[in-house]
Amino acid sequence: MRIVVLPGDGIGPEITAATVAVLEVVDKRLSLGLRFESRDVGLVSLKRVGTTFPDEVLAACRAADGIVIGPVSHLDYPPREQGGANPSGGLRIALDLYANLRPSRSRDGLPHWGRTPMDLVIARENTEGFYADRSMHLGIGEFMPTPDLALSVRKITAHASRRIAKTAFELARARRRKVTAVHKVNVLKVTEGLFLREVRSVAKDYPDVAYDEQLVDSMSALLVRDAARFDVIVTTNMYGDILSDEAAELSGSLGLAASINAGDAHCMAQAQHGSAPDIAGQDRANPASLVLSAAMLLGWLGRRHERENFATAERVIESAVDELIKDPATRTRDLGGPLGTQAFTAALCDRLRSA
Repeated sequence: MRIVVLPGDGIGPEITAATVAVLEVVDKRLSLGLRFESRDVGLVSLKRVGTTFPDEVLAACRAADGIVIGPVSHLDYPPREQGGANPSGGLRIALDLYANLRPSRSRDGLPHWGRTPMDLVIARENTEGFYADRSMHLGIGEFMPTPDLALSVRKITAHASRRIAKTAFELARARRRKVTAVHKVNVLKVTEGLFLREVRSVAKDYPDVAYDEQLVDSMSALLVRDAARFDVIVTTNMYGDILSDEAAELSGSLGLAASINAGDAHCMAQAQHGSAPDIAGQDRANPASLVLSAAMLLGWLGRRHERENFATAERVIESAVDELIKDPATRTRDLGGPLGTQAFTAALCDRLRSA
């Protein structure tokens, strides 16, 4: 299995190195046959070759079995015409990674900030919506007819809505068999109406899965008040981005928020948080989000290739992370513990070797 690793910007190189170290341990323990290939994107690539997202990187990712990408500082990039393309967004579109799956769950020993425990997955549509780089064939979905007027185009299609809905229902069948669609149809009647039309249609094909709907504003409140009632949440791009960050923080920390971007043929592991350049190079970053995302990638590969050892690898990584953060003495500093990036990674690798 060939895994392309893109270290990214800020804390990206530190947490991707930690993630590869963890993957190497489970590779050896479970005979996964992983082979890693590192490629530069982001500010390092911009300085070296004049673009943050070289064509050869896309080609390497397209040919790979899986991708691990570190956070990128795309807000610091120059305009696209000067080489400042967002590698994350570019890969999502080019490889048709339409399903951004973001689980959030409460963990033993770690404070949970909502009123009820949480164990849910947000299935976020990943290729359209209000995100400007995913709305147009040519150019971006934001424009200014005059210096004092800015407009943004939101794209919702039946095709994309239907396939993220199917992803959510299939996922729910493997969990607690409930899907909640999140929308704002009372205001955005046309685009939200199209999204809900397709989700409701898919729901009819899954009579064994309970289905309900929530407005996005009520959903943001219910994640605080009664998260235990939710299993799989399906929604459009921007709502899913915001709600998944809320859910992650409520469940313990954004530093533990796993995330994969999956399509029919490709999958990319990506930490849910940003590049945190203010702590880059200081051994302060929590690598758990990217480590857990890579574990999800292994699970996806296991299902795609019918490899049970990959599913086992996903479970043992998740279990080892849970055991470390249960004890305050083996947590990273953002979780109230004493460990830096390297010490936490070493402790995690030791636990994986001895488990």
